[in-house]
Amino acid sequence: MKEKIIHVLKGMDGFVSGQQLCEFFGVSRTAVWKAIKALKAEGYNIESVTNKGYRLVSSPDIISEIEVKSCLKTDVFGRNITVLESVGSTNDYLKSIAPDSPAGTVVTAREQTKGKGRLGRTWESKMDDSLCFSVLLRPAIAPRDVSAVTPLCGLAVVRALNEYFDGDFEAEIKWPNDIIVGNKKICGILTEMSCETDRVDYIVVGIGINVLNKSFPQEIAYKATSCTIESDRLVNKSKLLALILKKMEKILTNGDYRFNHRYMKMYKDACATLDRTVTFYRKNEEIVGTATDISKEGELIVTLDDGTEETVLSGEVTVQGIY
Repeated sequence: MKEKIIHVLKGMDGFVSGQQLCEFFGVSRTAVWKAIKALKAEGYNIESVTNKGYRLVSSPDIISEIEVKSCLKTDVFGRNITVLESVGSTNDYLKSIAPDSPAGTVVTAREQTKGKGRLGRTWESKMDDSLCFSVLLRPAIAPRDVSAVTPLCGLAVVRALNEYFDGDFEAEIKWPNDIIVGNKKICGILTEMSCETDRVDYIVVGIGINVLNKSFPQEIAYKATSCTIESDRLVNKSKLLALILKKMEKILTNGDYRFNHRYMKMYKDACATLDRTVTFYRKNEEIVGTATDISKEGELIVTLDDGTEETVLSGEVTVQGIY
């Protein structure tokens, strides 16, 4: 009921009467009043005027289930969502409930104390600074076909950020799935999978975006940035999450969790790694070349000075000019 009322209030320019709300939802005036009272307790500023009804003045600036759902434009992603005050890791929490959860389930938290990054690194977020969430996927694909999932999620985040901030800054991808603005990281993505030999049981995609951070510890300040640092715009994290979920659902499901021609072109256009000098290691040997292409599986193709090509599927790649 609360979610439905907020959805109606957001769609109205002025007041909506209590009687209209009763008729919309087939409930009593008392039920509407109780729902409005509960919404006010959750931080919604709702003006009540006799003979006029109710008007939404402002929404709380913290992420909430009601707020996310009121913004959702998806069929599946985010329809089942858990919002936590604090959690060690949204990925770990979602994995713990994955056996009994449907595809598209989302777990997000106002604070993440033991977030995980690539290569065993940690991703810490203070209360309400970051947008940290995990999405449960259940694609009907074999484990050998999952390599495109992570970069496709990176593409979805880039497109959502650039749409939301509309020219304030341009987000790009540092292969395979770090999201950068300029030469600094604004978002990281970590994908974990549970599978059998011939099929994927589930995939958990964890995404952490620096949103309201105004500064970073000295050891990472040179390579980290946030939406607030890059833009003066106020950020509604619930609305941003809903937009990212919309992009993820469309890109992943339309392409059957693989790169099609359209999404490959989008990814390459957004990839700041291409045409730059890159360094990576293979069997403890340092290899330097130019990133020249992305394979249909999402691998980085590096051309060496002698013209030979090396394919990089995973691992740490240093990109000249990007942290």
